[in-house]
Amino acid sequence: MAALKTLSPVQCPSWARLAAHAESWRSVHLRELLAQDRSRAAQFGAEACGVRLDYSRQRLGAMTLRLLANLAGERGLADWRAALFAGKPVNSSENRAAWHTALRAGALAPGEVQETLSRMKHLCAKARAQFRRVVNLGIGGSDLGPRLLADALGDGALDVRFVASADPRELERALEGAEPARTLFVVVSKSFTTPETLANAAAAKAWGGNNFFAVTENVDKAKAFGASEILPLWNWVGGRYSVWSAAGFAGACATGFENFESFLAGAQEIDAHFTATPLEKNLPVLLALVGVWNTNFLDCATHAVLPYAHALRLLPAYLQQLEMESNGKRTDREGRAVDYATAPVLWGAEGTPSQHSFHQLLHQGTRVVPADFIQASANALQRANLAAQADALALGSEDGQYPGNRPCNILTLEKVDARNLGRLIALYEHKVFVQGVIWNINSFDQPGVELGKQLARKNLSGGK
Repeated sequence: MAALKTLSPVQCPSWARLAAHAESWRSVHLRELLAQDRSRAAQFGAEACGVRLDYSRQRLGAMTLRLLANLAGERGLADWRAALFAGKPVNSSENRAAWHTALRAGALAPGEVQETLSRMKHLCAKARAQFRRVVNLGIGGSDLGPRLLADALGDGALDVRFVASADPRELERALEGAEPARTLFVVVSKSFTTPETLANAAAAKAWGGNNFFAVTENVDKAKAFGASEILPLWNWVGGRYSVWSAAGFAGACATGFENFESFLAGAQEIDAHFTATPLEKNLPVLLALVGVWNTNFLDCATHAVLPYAHALRLLPAYLQQLEMESNGKRTDREGRAVDYATAPVLWGAEGTPSQHSFHQLLHQGTRVVPADFIQASANALQRANLAAQADALALGSEDGQYPGNRPCNILTLEKVDARNLGRLIALYEHKVFVQGVIWNINSFDQPGVELGKQLARKNLSGGK
């Protein structure tokens, strides 16, 4: 495998060309672009694995895409992608792989992954048969992924709840009406030292809980705590990429294991698409390149995600960690301070309610906020609202009260089911990876998070 490139993107010839090219777009309005070219939606769109991307409302043209693709080539995207899928140590600061794609590789998955999935299937059936409530104790990636999965796809056969906060009130609410003998606690912590998670686990024991499963790399600590079943996490799986692993166990309990398998299969389809499809039709690559264009060349500092499906209401929170913990970095892979923007601030909410909350700012605020609209509902009112919001942002009004020219993507899924949710999350994972490659940053460590943990421990020990 060729040496992986760690050249700063600003030293790539295409970066300067893109900066010059961006100047020609300052005075171009989407209203004119869309009116003049009726085929724009077909030209600036792509579809694969049941997902359609319409990026015709972006302030770009064919030359923009060509230059962005050249930049990706100059940054060695193909080699970085190959290293990711081969399990090479792309997490260079920790000398680890980021091999989450192996978790959903089906028959090609490592033996330890297949064995763990088999155990998960057995334990999931056991949990759904023997318990009335499952309470997941975890934080960050040990909470957001399974929580999203359960909220989006839970079938109601089992009451599955989630506790992440150090505030005891969240655990109290999760246990209201529960019986200790019929309640299973799932403690998810790779190190089994996460203070918030262990505090909640100790409180669960004090409440009377005596049924504990653990998902961890630290088997000895989990055994000492009293876990009756221990499912593995491996050091090549980062927390925010771990929903595909045993960290997703509570989500699998909520949905049923067949749905969890479909969830993995959907992600595997996107993996295959990402590795084999030319850049100009590659969904994760297109999302990433458009994001780089908006962030680095059109000076957009934030990005909104607006799912028009109640089942996806927790997706923005999930993507906040995925994108901002991965690419919210100010030093590159060589330890150099960057002099260009990296991850934008990502935020959002379920589409229809958010129209009555912050869309005022999207339409008339002084800052341009690119948005991803996610269409995943057959409801006519939902679809009409989404189309209206996307057009209003792009076109604005002739009187200037609504300036328009505000870029957005529309991602369309036929429905929200396990396979499509797997496709959607994998799509965003690979988008984040591509942007990390272009920005020459490590998307798989989180030193800023670690600093906060160190200071918290110091405060708890009285400043020593």
